[in-house]
Amino acid sequence: MRTKLSAALFGLVCAMGAAGQAEEVGKVDVDWLGNDIIIEAIADPDVKGVTCHVSYFERGLIDRLQKGNWFEDPSNSSISCRQTGPIEIGDIDRSTEGESVFSERRSIILKSLSVKRIFDEANQTLVYVSHARDVQNGSAKMAISTIPLYQP
Repeated sequence: MRTKLSAALFGLVCAMGAAGQAEEVGKVDVDWLGNDIIIEAIADPDVKGVTCHVSYFERGLIDRLQKGNWFEDPSNSSISCRQTGPIEIGDIDRSTEGESVFSERRSIILKSLSVKRIFDEANQTLVYVSHARDVQNGSAKMAISTIPLYQP
């Protein structure tokens, strides 16, 4: 019992820490059960002048009481990234694997929402992908946004 409680508290603390990178800018009430769509702004820490807006579904208390599964939200997310100032690319990973820009827990232990940046050097484009990460089961739920770096 004590181990489960410690794991739950550790997960909660991690989730709170990860949320510090994003700023909630909107909340859309979708039903009377208290379920919401949350919109967060995330500034890319290594590419100045780029901000991504991520939206995701957050279950309300009544929904959690009715359906159980207390500590988990759905994996669905959407992303849109834009140039919000002069772009300055810092020391970024230029491999095809890219690098994580943001991660936020969607359950106490197993699931998280991640945003990854990939630099498409041939097309001079930054590619941002939001997706679910799950320890046990991969997910095909994702969204993509791109920012061209060329000057018209």
